[in-house]
Amino acid sequence: MAATVGPSTYFDPARVEELDESTASLVRRRIAALGPAYRLFYDRPLQLVRGEGCHLYDVDGVEYLDAYNNVPSVGHAHPRVVAAIAQQAALLSTHTRYLHEGIVRYSEELLATLPDEIGHVMYTCTGSEAGDLAMRLAKHMTGGTGVVVTRNAYHGVTTEVAALSPSLGGLDSLPSWVRVVPAPDAYRVDTTGYADLGDWFAAQVQGAIDDLEASGVRFAAFVADSVFASDGVLTGPRGMLAPVRDVVHRAGGLYVADEVQPGFGRTGDELWGFARHGSAEAPFVPDLVVMGKPMGNGYPVAATAMRPEIADRFGRDMRYFNTFGGNPVAMAAAQAVLDVLRDEALQENARVVGERLREQVRSLDHACIGDVRGAGLFVGIELVHPDGSQDGDLTLAVVNGLQRRRVLVATGGLHNNVLKVRPPLCFSDADSDRFVTELDAVLTELHA
Repeated sequence: MAATVGPSTYFDPARVEELDESTASLVRRRIAALGPAYRLFYDRPLQLVRGEGCHLYDVDGVEYLDAYNNVPSVGHAHPRVVAAIAQQAALLSTHTRYLHEGIVRYSEELLATLPDEIGHVMYTCTGSEAGDLAMRLAKHMTGGTGVVVTRNAYHGVTTEVAALSPSLGGLDSLPSWVRVVPAPDAYRVDTTGYADLGDWFAAQVQGAIDDLEASGVRFAAFVADSVFASDGVLTGPRGMLAPVRDVVHRAGGLYVADEVQPGFGRTGDELWGFARHGSAEAPFVPDLVVMGKPMGNGYPVAATAMRPEIADRFGRDMRYFNTFGGNPVAMAAAQAVLDVLRDEALQENARVVGERLREQVRSLDHACIGDVRGAGLFVGIELVHPDGSQDGDLTLAVVNGLQRRRVLVATGGLHNNVLKVRPPLCFSDADSDRFVTELDAVLTELHA
């Protein structure tokens, strides 16, 4: 088990007395009301009160560059999304048992962005709920219960998907029907004896499936965040996941693409992260697609899309209802986000600015930068010791150093040594320049 479960950038409540009195008082009240399971970022917590585009403002009016928050995907407080929510909220907000144009129109447009084989979509409020629904569908379709995920995966917080999230509680938290495999880390994995990284990863998944079956657990699904964000932003080479999908299907299981983080244009070249692993001749088609976070730019809306045969079997045997999932206000928010993505060419912006950002970081003269990887505006910067081993302490110091310079990022990876950079998709060249300048300054200070 990792020494620290989850990101290492959390505030230590034992240090509350080091804060100014106003901040300390609010922290104490928060702990008293919310309990110890909630966490705050950074060694000096921020009290944010306003956002606009890629910028956040604290209670004193101090501005910060947001290079971390992927939920407001088209920018904090985007006026078109705000207007769409307000307009629909002033008219009607009910459930999906009444006819409404909004949910039908949005569903048609959403499905048009997915492979033709994905024919239906069902709505929830959060990505965790959508992941939970995907597991219900997969287990119902296959008759199995066994699931394979990566070593430091995060897939949500309901009982079902928390059980698939070793990053929440470590390996000891996993039930007997879950198996983990090492993530496909192109920087560290030795693929000797295999054709390529995809072949190596497929072999790991096959071994996990075999172990489930040997234990008397029927295999149901492989679940993967298409950029392996919690494992350290491991985008890998294009096509890497195709052999894994083939292994999963041969074993009678379903491939679940968790697009909560990489979906909706973040990876630049494609609207969906999984699409990077197919081609025009052989598209990558998962069985279920889970989406959330950026879908409503901060308004709670999420969904699971699927092959029609999965929905047909599920609908034949049981019904589905979610009180708030797919309500008219949620659909208005989601429609506005999809419209803004297209009208403002934010997927292309993610591709161009993300590529430039990675090249800028690679050009920095710091031996501690071991690897710079990513796709679009999902970037991982791995920091290492001189011997190449993971340097989590330095990474934590960099995160807090950047915060003091008014730039916000966090960490990822099993050893918390990867800077996770995933800003709103309106991130500009100027924002990229600022990020790289401040990163260079912090690394220089820390190694002075």
